[in-house]
Amino acid sequence: MVNSAKSHDVPLDSSVPTASLESILCTEELQHRPSRPPDYEKENQALVKLVSALADSPITIFRTLAETIQDITQCDSAGLSLLTRDGKTPHVDGKRFYWPAIAGMWNPHVGGGTPRDFGPCGDVLDQNRTLLFTHFERRYPYLMPVNPAAEECLLVPFYVDGQAVGTIWGIMHSDRRKFDAEDDRVMASLGKFASSAYQAFAHIEELKIQVAERQKAEAEVRELASGLEAKVRRLVESNVVGMVMFTLEGAITGANEAFLRMVQYDHEDLASGRVRWTDITPAEWHDRDERAVNELKATRTFQPFEKEYLRKDGSRVPVLLGGALFESDGNDGVAFVLDLSEQKRAERALRRSEAFLAEGQRLGRIGSFSWRVLTDEITWSTELYRIYELEIGVPVTFELIRSRVHPEDVSLIEKMRMVDGAREDGHDFEWKYRLLMPDRSIKYMHAVAHATRDRDGQLEYIASVQDVTARRLAEEASDKARSELAHVARVMTLGMLTASIAHELTQPLSGIVTNASTCLRMLAADPPNVEGARETARRTIRDGNRASEVITRLRALFSKKDTTTQLVNLNEAALEVIALSLADLQKNGVLLRPELADDLPLVMGDRVQLQQVILNLVLNASDAMSDVDDRPRRLVIRTEREDDRARLTVQDVGVGIEPYGVEKLFEPFYTTKGGGMGIGLSVSRSIIESHHGRLWATLNDGPGAAFSFSIPRAPEAFAQSDGLRNTQAPSGA
Repeated sequence: MVNSAKSHDVPLDSSVPTASLESILCTEELQHRPSRPPDYEKENQALVKLVSALADSPITIFRTLAETIQDITQCDSAGLSLLTRDGKTPHVDGKRFYWPAIAGMWNPHVGGGTPRDFGPCGDVLDQNRTLLFTHFERRYPYLMPVNPAAEECLLVPFYVDGQAVGTIWGIMHSDRRKFDAEDDRVMASLGKFASSAYQAFAHIEELKIQVAERQKAEAEVRELASGLEAKVRRLVESNVVGMVMFTLEGAITGANEAFLRMVQYDHEDLASGRVRWTDITPAEWHDRDERAVNELKATRTFQPFEKEYLRKDGSRVPVLLGGALFESDGNDGVAFVLDLSEQKRAERALRRSEAFLAEGQRLGRIGSFSWRVLTDEITWSTELYRIYELEIGVPVTFELIRSRVHPEDVSLIEKMRMVDGAREDGHDFEWKYRLLMPDRSIKYMHAVAHATRDRDGQLEYIASVQDVTARRLAEEASDKARSELAHVARVMTLGMLTASIAHELTQPLSGIVTNASTCLRMLAADPPNVEGARETARRTIRDGNRASEVITRLRALFSKKDTTTQLVNLNEAALEVIALSLADLQKNGVLLRPELADDLPLVMGDRVQLQQVILNLVLNASDAMSDVDDRPRRLVIRTEREDDRARLTVQDVGVGIEPYGVEKLFEPFYTTKGGGMGIGLSVSRSIIESHHGRLWATLNDGPGAAFSFSIPRAPEAFAQSDGLRNTQAPSGA
């Protein structure tokens, strides 16, 4: 399209695109422009003309194709751009385009060429689809001096042996008319037939070479070259597609190997007259055949249509059939036949796949949809209609969706818009939201969205939406059951501390009684010892506060309430547990040593549940040392910082753990105690895991074992906003 054969190609090394590809494409407009009705008679005449060109040469085929495209589309210029390695033969690995045929105003440029990787033809092959350009010289500067300029150019891929080796194109040099979808269809149809003709010619040429080596070949070739029927017969024998010569009365007078293979007959069957198209057509297709015959009588051609043939073994083969009569007043004609078996199998496989997908979505309560950002077009799967409880097939709009989304939540589409607006080119993301159904029930949704580009480069989101209501309700029930079990375990553990609790309360209560008696005596003295009574009253208040603090801690541990998430200092939580259990530990001869880290980070969690875990580990450690008499019963409570987590360890020097039984300790109802129920450690691990942490046991190098748990530190923003800081840990207790 750049130079004539008499001039050199324009040097392109220094040329760079001056506009983006998207700015000169208007392919999508083809489907929206007014389109003229198909002219099948003219199209079939063009096909016959292409068949006639088989007798000459490839250049005749290409020239006929260019002229035919210009005639049917009424464009100003038409032609072909083909890749080549040797300058004359189409080849998919070619590095340049050459133009073997141009019809119309650009005919002087026939024979020119451009590199494969720079130009509109290369863009068509890269995208492997039809493209409609407007003023493409704005992107490709070397086209600026070419006259006349192109207003619009419609390019369609041209295939040989299933591979795109070039394009066929039509150009409008003015705005007198614009290309439409019918132009696209006709050019693609003619291109496919021309490709078959070109391949047929190549096969025929190969046949010529083979036959030329034999003495009888020249006479056969001359015979085949005479007349239209002979030309068609050469195409029949090429076996590119199934070809049949027929009569309107139902006879098949000739057929190639491709057709005979389709219907499982041979040449002997054909010669005997046993193969008639009326006989090998199933009864339900007779009406369709009759319409084709009437169409032939009226127009000498018939529009391609799908039907079935009966094979020799009684099975059926789906085919695409089209053809024409030889003469205007004759009953003999030729038809091409394409075997659609593979296509039908693929269609059935696709339908099965779609059915499996739909059933999988139904069983998994998973729906899917797509959203095109540019046009706001939304497409829903059947299951998503069911999830939203909407009538299947109703057009989906943003307003329709928003009648369903919980008013406190943001819909998935609105979230997509937020993501698309905040991040250029879009990103994948997950989203959870609720639906408020007409009966006021709540559904919980979990969606995963993926950003992609459609074939036109436009941003599109593909989303999968799962109804997780059943799972959510099951999790809530599980959490409630776990909370109930944790409360039972906490009450049982505190029951073991009865003596320690009584001691903690007895001391301040005894002090209150003693101080009250002393105060009365001081006030009864003559004169009254007011200052002494005042100081005694202060001690009474102090002991009352001590008793109140013990009762407050016990009330929290005994309480049965919903989980409360707050910032927790594990050092402070551990010290409160130590204060509550110290008397019991001392009674059992346990020497407790806290080793609490100064830089321990705060964590997010339920303070009471975490104290329950610490208390359970402390009492288990004390029990493990109950039979130890040959060494001090030492118990260490240690806290430490590890990266972005806080760890607490309770270590004893007791009887230890059997190596094979470490994990069994955390199984429900497994116990090594004579009177234990075996739920303490199981509940403790459940509590820690609900805090996104881990609880485990290890053997000491010496006697005893250590139980540790670690949980993530609280986000910095929460820790700062709460105003809490780590407490200086005491060195011992």
